[in-house]
Amino acid sequence: MAPSKKKHASSQARIIPGGFAVLSLQFNSDSAARHSLYVKEHKVRAEKSFHRPQDRTLFVLNIPPYCSEDVVKELFSQFGNVESVELRDHPGSTQESGPKLSKFFRPPGKQGFNVGYIVFKKSSSLTEVKSHPHDVPLVVCTEQRPVRTGVQKWIQQYTESFIHPDKLQQTVDSFMENYDKCKEEEAERQKEEAEQQKEEEEGWVKVTRGNKGTKARPHSEAANQRTLQKEMRKKKRKELMNFYTWQHRNTQKEHIAELRKKFEEDKQRIALLRAQRKFRPY
Repeated sequence: MAPSKKKHASSQARIIPGGFAVLSLQFNSDSAARHSLYVKEHKVRAEKSFHRPQDRTLFVLNIPPYCSEDVVKELFSQFGNVESVELRDHPGSTQESGPKLSKFFRPPGKQGFNVGYIVFKKSSSLTEVKSHPHDVPLVVCTEQRPVRTGVQKWIQQYTESFIHPDKLQQTVDSFMENYDKCKEEEAERQKEEAEQQKEEEEGWVKVTRGNKGTKARPHSEAANQRTLQKEMRKKKRKELMNFYTWQHRNTQKEHIAELRKKFEEDKQRIALLRAQRKFRPY
């Protein structure tokens, strides 16, 4: 009875301080070395993101470099359907908020141990992961799912680094089409705004056909008052601009007249000095 009890106890899940459950990871069935993964339910009060729902997201630490997102998804699919897998360099980091770059121009990621966020379709999958026995390892490399490491992995990365010209041209053409479309929409929008502003400055309002079924609203007294006040402000602003223009022209005329007066005075002074230049030996 004692051996069976000891065997039953060894097949239980292992929980360490911090609420992490320890899972054993084995590269292949012939490998004697094992690696430990630390998992717990993802619960962060400050983070409110629909990408990581707190009731269905598993937080994983100490993921080896040879485990990609696809490999991690296959490993944890035995506990339930996996919606998404997200691997990051450190906890708390999220996906880039900038524009999405093409895979051809994306820099290579950092090689090292990662943290992961695994989102399941059902919350019951988290309980199954945490209750998984510690002495039953998760096998990474199998015949159905081979994982390359070492020189084979480097050769594969080197081979995949070559870009096929047709695929690259297709990606560039697609990007340029979207770029030209956005530029045309922006130019059209600016043109419409300029025409609308010009019509408002000239006192015209552009009338367009509305949607079917919509009824025209009668002009109320308040709406008429607002329109009248708007026209009065435009009129005052125009009068003020005309006044400033007249004042500027008048100032220029006075300045030109002053310059001409000084010019005539300088001419008379020069003529007087020339007349006074006489030869007087004694």
